[in-house]
Order: sequence, then structure tokens, then C-alpha cells
Amino acid sequence: MATFTNKATLSYNGGSTDSNIVTGTLLETLSASKTALVNSYEQGSEITYVVNLVSSGAGTFSNLNLSDNLGAYSYNGTMLYPLSYIDGAILYYVNGVLQPSPEVVAGPMLSISGISVPAGGASTIIYSVVVNEFAPIEAQESITNTVTITGSGLAEPITASETINTVDSPNLSITKALSPVAVPENGEITYTFVIQNSGNTDAVATDNLVVSDIFDPILNISSVTLNGAPLVLNTDYTYNDQTGEFATTPSTITVPRATYTRADDGSFVVVPSTATLVVVGLI
Repeated sequence: MATFTNKATLSYNGGSTDSNIVTGTLLETLSASKTALVNSYEQGSEITYVVNLVSSGAGTFSNLNLSDNLGAYSYNGTMLYPLSYIDGAILYYVNGVLQPSPEVVAGPMLSISGISVPAGGASTIIYSVVVNEFAPIEAQESITNTVTITGSGLAEPITASETINTVDSPNLSITKALSPVAVPENGEITYTFVIQNSGNTDAVATDNLVVSDIFDPILNISSVTLNGAPLVLNTDYTYNDQTGEFATTPSTITVPRATYTRADDGSFVVVPSTATLVVVGLI
């Protein structure tokens, strides 16, 4: 709701006098809301936003412009934009009917123009962005981005914001290596499993990490180590030497959270932490 004031001036015989000041209220008839279809993110996530414009007035709003600041924030005196618009990922509906795509200018802020809202009706704009390298990704971080609507018929800009939060959990992957690749019968072989955590929290005992495998050919295990420390059969791992089935016991493997550094341009660099499981035996 906006207010306005004005006064009149009476001029006569080279002089003038002012009237009293009158104050009026301009009732807003257009409202805006913004919603993210998912409320958490990690680097590389795609986020879809829905902006709803609803008119309660008797007139049509035409040629409105929507600008999205894409989560802009200042870092070392430079504005960084943690979200990037995905080219062509936009839908525009008026009263539920799909319309031709509006004009979009993507960068560094997102601008969408040519939006109309019918009298007593609603328009919906849906668009997608990707979380880029400038997004804060440490635990308990967030991105808040704001859409601003301007145009003819609006007394002042209308804004709507939405906040999404980091995915605060381990992000694990595993690779397996074999050495040597060519093994003679009754020869020794080494299986190396590297577990990486690129997430922003530790993978702890209660996360119940388990590495399982079926060694074929069956392995006569001579040693199992985790980060160089020996593991104990039936305590830290189980092995069936008749079937080749191997598994670490839950809570044996833990992996610290990743570390994050920032480049000179403000971008985040992920350095995953690792745990290394090594199984050695004869085949």
C-alpha cells in the first residue's frame, strides 16, 4: 500500500499562496510470490522457481518487467551471482494457459519482459537456474534471491524473495583399482577402494558406511587395511572364503567432510577428503 500527497498553489497580483496538503492511499491490486520447487542445493544443482502474479483489480497490467538478482552478494568489493539462468528454461502462463515465451536477458541479473496480468486474473512465470561455483556450499549456508516487478500501472516496484539452503550431508563416491592387472595363478593381488566425501559434513560411524564386494576369483586374504591401519576379521569386516563375499562392518569406515577454498575471483573450489581401503590376498 502506497501513499501520495499533493497541494495546490493560488497565484494572484504577483503573489501566491499554497493550499493545505492532502494525502491519499493507493491500494495495491497486484501481489507477487516466489517459490522454489526444492529448498536445498549443492554445487551444480538445478533449481526451478515459480513466480505468481495475482491481480485483484479491474484493470490489466501490461508490459511488466521481472528482474531476478540471482542471489547476488558482495565479496571483496565484487558482486557475485551464485545462480545462472538455464537458457530457454522458461514457461509463461496467463490464467493457466501457456503463452509464447517472453523476452529474456540473462546476465548477470535475469530480466524477463513483456509480462501481462489480466484484471482479476493471474500470471505464472516458471524458470530454472543452476547453482554455480560462486554459491556458498559450506554447512548452514543459503542463497536468497529476489524478484522485482516494475512497469506501468504500479505505484512502486513489487518484490518477492525465496531462500534455499545447502544440502548439509556427506556426498560420497567410491572407486576401485586392481594391481597388478595381469596376475599369475596363485599370485598376489591388491584391491584398493578409495571413498571420497565431497559433502560439507563428516561421514560418521552412525552413517553406517559399508563397502561390499564379491571377489571372483575367490581371494585368500592376507591383509585388510583402512588408511594404513589393519582391520580385524569379524570385527571390522566379514569374509566368506567359500563364496568370496566381503563386507566392512557398519561404522568401521568414516570420512571427514570436504574442504573448500576460494579462488581470487571468489569461486569455491571443492577438495574432497578420502578414506582408503586396501585388501591384499592370493588368487
